[in-house]
Amino acid sequence: MIKYFNRETNSYEIEKVAGDKYLEWTYSSPVGMKFLDIIIKKKLFSKLYGQYCDSSLSKNKITKFINDFNIDEKEFKHEKENYKCFNDFFSRELIEDARPINYNEKIVISPGDGRILAYENIDPDKLIQVKGLTYSLLELLEDENLVKKYEKGTCVILRLCPTDYHRFHFIDNGICSETKKIKGLYYSVNPIALEKVPKLFCQNKREYSILNSENFGDILYMEVGATCVGAILQTYSSLKRVKKGEEKGYFKFGGSTVILFFEKDKITIDNDIIEESKKGFETKVYMGERIGLKL
Repeated sequence: MIKYFNRETNSYEIEKVAGDKYLEWTYSSPVGMKFLDIIIKKKLFSKLYGQYCDSSLSKNKITKFINDFNIDEKEFKHEKENYKCFNDFFSRELIEDARPINYNEKIVISPGDGRILAYENIDPDKLIQVKGLTYSLLELLEDENLVKKYEKGTCVILRLCPTDYHRFHFIDNGICSETKKIKGLYYSVNPIALEKVPKLFCQNKREYSILNSENFGDILYMEVGATCVGAILQTYSSLKRVKKGEEKGYFKFGGSTVILFFEKDKITIDNDIIEESKKGFETKVYMGERIGLKL
């Protein structure tokens, strides 16, 4: 059971997890863990499932998925009948006003839909995965020169569930660097998996870039792949000016994660998100929604 905080209703809700029984079996049973180690975490498994989700054979999954998870079709840019495969639906675009963006230059917005954790004054050697499990920024980035830049800064972790809108966006105007890709495995990023696999983010496939932003310093954007994620696709043009709210890229099928790192004394995260994070609860947010302020 995964409980998260709904800041709109100021209450806790239970997440309806896609493939919950499969996740529990895989990450909690001896047989499941063995299967995970031999097959599921490997690239081939996710590649093959990704190919299925790219094929017309997967189209019949779309309506059932929408109904099972009560996804709002009114937000879709295209009618569901026009999606050629499940990945077309999964990486769907939304109508223009589905995600209002706060363009105030002092406001920090969420880069996507999902459930968010945030930590301020971070220790690069002890980043929190879940209570009791940590990892280091050096292990995550594999670049010693970048680690000191974000010492005592802010870390924001946005977990995108399979039921979420799966495009991610820039949170400020600026110039974004080229993307650096790091090969890795394909563990689930669901909290069930995060509690079982030490240093999970450091083991999974991931990629990152630096946004030299107008208002919030140099922001490190990292996208982390997961089980059954066919691809992380960057749609922005590197070293060219981007605008707040503009699309940066999208994930194909699977739950995924966007991690942001801010330099020291650049921003402050909204108190409700910080307090829930301290208690170990994620907060539900939408792309374009305020999550913090410029210092």
